[in-house]
Amino acid sequence: MDKQDARSIPPAAQEALRFRAVQAVLSGKLQKEVIAFFDISQAALTKWLKLYRQGGEAALKPRKRGRHKSIQLEGWQAAQTVKTIIDHCPDQIKLPWVLWTREAVARMIKERYGIAISRWTAGRYLDRWGFTPQKPAKRALERNPEAVMHWLDTEYPAIKKAAQQEQAEIHWGDEMGLRSDHQTGTTWGLKGKTPVVASTGKRFSGNMISTITNRGTMRFMVFTSSFTTDVFIAFLRRLIASADQKIYLIVDNHRVHHAGKVLKWIDKHHDRISIFYLPPYSPDLNPDERLNNDVKVNASRDRRPANKAELLENMRYYLRVTQNRPDIVKSYFKDRPVQYAA
Repeated sequence: MDKQDARSIPPAAQEALRFRAVQAVLSGKLQKEVIAFFDISQAALTKWLKLYRQGGEAALKPRKRGRHKSIQLEGWQAAQTVKTIIDHCPDQIKLPWVLWTREAVARMIKERYGIAISRWTAGRYLDRWGFTPQKPAKRALERNPEAVMHWLDTEYPAIKKAAQQEQAEIHWGDEMGLRSDHQTGTTWGLKGKTPVVASTGKRFSGNMISTITNRGTMRFMVFTSSFTTDVFIAFLRRLIASADQKIYLIVDNHRVHHAGKVLKWIDKHHDRISIFYLPPYSPDLNPDERLNNDVKVNASRDRRPANKAELLENMRYYLRVTQNRPDIVKSYFKDRPVQYAA
């Protein structure tokens, strides 16, 4: 026969039952005798004895049943919490975390408003406020927010206006290298058993330089040497030779881009090309970085190169396919940080 569930009797009777059962054990009765006499379970008696040892008779009093009423954040408290999460990292407000976790949010709410919530409640708040777990983008500590705002509000609008006046085409340029041991893509496998993909143990690499426009135009050059002033100028020659109008080229602050030999060459061809520079440490503002990431992830995903020649051919093939798809090139400008350039 099933044992009596003490939760099914009134609170006062519960308290009396607990007290009598505990006193019976304390008076020397065997626990199995007490269990049989009061028609209770071993688990219940064990729990009551533990409560009594920890808190005496007061611990045997019945607790209020039902769900605990949670303390809700006021509207202004929720709004300030959301703004803090958007505008700051936890360590910037002296919390012992770098990333926003449920624990970090709960700690901030406790320290600011004196309201204690569980990590689960913090998670429900975050979901209600429209937050989702995401992989964060990296950003250099040396980045100057004021320089970025000046670029977005003043410098780029001026470049855009000047390009319209000169009927020039704005190109965004960048360089990158691709190594043979760069791991890309995923594959299905049995749970707990990591799949193995055979590839060469040799290390080799290839480099590329490219430019893209928000109209879907793309130009590129694949090379094997280091990126030097001569390589850059060779690409610039090809770039202006393929263009029907003047080019406004926007690049980052790589030392080659600022080299005197490069600037002298551009000055000599000022009627065909002008060069401009993004704020330092701001690769997220360059749409051409999206092309770089695309090539790194997809150029050798389906065809693993066995040597440098195959690596370079994979890069050229993928770049040619992309070059013939203006819609793909235009999609690189849809990412939020570069929508200003679309």
